[in-house]
Amino acid sequence: MKNKKYTTSLIETKITGNSNSFGDYAHIFSKADIGINCVIGDYVLIENNVKIGDNVTIKSGAQLCEGVTVENNVFIGPQVSFTNDLFPRSKEKNKALLTKTILREGSSIGANATILAGKEIGKNAMIGAGSVVTKNVPPNAIVAGNPAQIIRYTEVKKISKSKLDISEKLSGYRGKEDLMVSGAALYKLPIIKDLRGNLSFAEYGQYLPFIVKRYFIVFDVKSREVRGEHAHKKLHQFLVCVKGSCSVVIDDGTNIKEIELSTPEYGLHIPPMVWGTQYKYSEDAVLLALTSDKYDESDYIRDYNQFLFMVNK
Repeated sequence: MKNKKYTTSLIETKITGNSNSFGDYAHIFSKADIGINCVIGDYVLIENNVKIGDNVTIKSGAQLCEGVTVENNVFIGPQVSFTNDLFPRSKEKNKALLTKTILREGSSIGANATILAGKEIGKNAMIGAGSVVTKNVPPNAIVAGNPAQIIRYTEVKKISKSKLDISEKLSGYRGKEDLMVSGAALYKLPIIKDLRGNLSFAEYGQYLPFIVKRYFIVFDVKSREVRGEHAHKKLHQFLVCVKGSCSVVIDDGTNIKEIELSTPEYGLHIPPMVWGTQYKYSEDAVLLALTSDKYDESDYIRDYNQFLFMVNK
C-alpha cells in the first residue's frame, strides 16, 4: 500500500517508506516520528516529539500530545486522548512538567479512553472503551472504568480451587498440581478438623518445597489494588490465602495462568524467574507468603520488559 495522503490532510513530518495510510484532516506535526505500515484515520492529531512504531492503527479523532511513545502493533481507538502536562495552565508550558507516556507493543486502547500524563500501558494490555487511566497498566491486563481498574488478564487460563484435580502421591500425604509455568505448582495442604477448630500445616519435604527463611503477611488490601508485579532471580515463594480470597497471575514469558486462592487448603509455589501479580482481594483477605531467603532488593525484577529479556536470554 502506498502512502495515501488526502489533499485535506497536513503531513509536516518526513514519512519513511510508502506503506502508510492517512485519512482526511489528519495533522502530523513536523517533529513527529511515524513508522511503517501505519493506518492513521480522519481528524487524528499527532504533535511534536511523538514516536509511532510500525504496524500501528490510530482511528479517527484520536489526539496524541507531545511526549507519547507508541511501540509496534498497537491499536488506538476513535477519540482516544492523551495528556502530557501534570499541571496544565493556559498559555503556560513548563517543559520540566511534561511527562512521557508509553504504549508497549501489542497494547490496545478502546474508543474514547483518556490516558493521563506519564503512564505506561504494558505489553498486550487492553484498555476498555471510555476508561480513564490514572495508573500504570500491567502487561496483559484488561482494565475498564473511571478510574480504570483491572478486571482480568488476557489469554489467561483461570484455575479455581473447585475445579482442581490434584492426585494424591503414593506416600499418602502430598498432593501437587504442576501448573506448566516454569515449575510453578499448587499444593493441596492437610486440613485437620476438630470441635475446637480447624488446623492446617506444612513442613519442608511435606508440602513445602524449600526451607523457609522469611515470611510476610498481606492484609487490609483494597479490592481494586494490585500487588506483586515482579519476579525474583533466585527467591522461591509459597503463598497461602489463610482468610478470604485473592487471585494470583503467574507468567513465565510464554505461559500465563491465573489461580484463585480462597482457602488454607491450597498453597501456591512460585519459583524464581516467574512473574507474579496478585489482585481481586476480598475485603477480609489475609495472604501469607513464605520465602526461601531474606529480603534482598537486588533479587527483584520489577520491569516486565527486563524480565522478558532475561527469560529469552
